[in-house]
Order: sequence, then C-alpha cells, then structure tokens
Amino acid sequence: MKLSMLLWLASVLPQPVADQTCLATTVYLEARSESTIGQFAVAEVALRRRDRGTWGKNVCEVVKAPRQFATTTTASNFEITDLTAWTKAWKIAGDSIVNWSLPTNERMVYVPRADHFATTSVSPTWSTSRVVRTIGEHAFYAVN
Repeated sequence: MKLSMLLWLASVLPQPVADQTCLATTVYLEARSESTIGQFAVAEVALRRRDRGTWGKNVCEVVKAPRQFATTTTASNFEITDLTAWTKAWKIAGDSIVNWSLPTNERMVYVPRADHFATTSVSPTWSTSRVVRTIGEHAFYAVN
C-alpha cells in the first residue's frame, strides 16, 4: 500500500483507529529495522508529543507536523511492502496507545522525557547534551 493511501485512510477512520494507523505508519517508516524496544521508543516520542499538545492534539496531527517525522519526509508514493514489519508496527502502535492511556506512574517508559530522536549518524544542532538513551541506530533526546 502507498504511504499516501494509508494517510488518506487515517483521515477518514474513527479517531482511535486513525491514531493507531498514523502511529503504526510512523513506527514502520522510522524504525522497522530496529528492535522492538526501539520501535516502542519511537511510538513513545509521538505519544508524548501528543500529550504536550505543541505538535497537535491527536497522533495523526503530531506525526504529520512538517519535517518532524518520516510521514512528511518520505515520498507519498512510497510503498509499504514488508507485511511482517507492518504487522509488528501495527501491534506496537496499539500496545503503545493502550500503555500510554494508563496513569503516568503505571506506564512502561523506554525513553523518559524524550520528545525527539534522530539516527546516530547525525548530530542535530538541538541535540547538544540532551541524550536520554540510545537504542540501536536512534538517539532519543529530551529537548523541550
């Protein structure tokens, strides 16, 4: 399925399913080759941003904020072809949403306070001494 079709689909689905679709798409695009923990960490950053409200009031708005996640930097005709990775991303997105709906003190947290991430091959200007944790090829940062 093309990225553009998935994002369009998310725009017409009811909110809980739309959020899971957008989050799964983000996990797939950003971290499909990463460990399960790395994928949960990517989802956690998006959910933390949603809670803060700065980047949007729902998951789809957050992951579609300009130049923040791969949903806006990947070509819209990109094909999601790895069904095993998509199925895993879908499950991680759903599990993450359920986990994030728990009271704060009951949540499983992988990257405390992290609201940004980048591959370890780059060093963004905003990243200076704010690394929370490195998981696989991603460094997670508490910027805000």
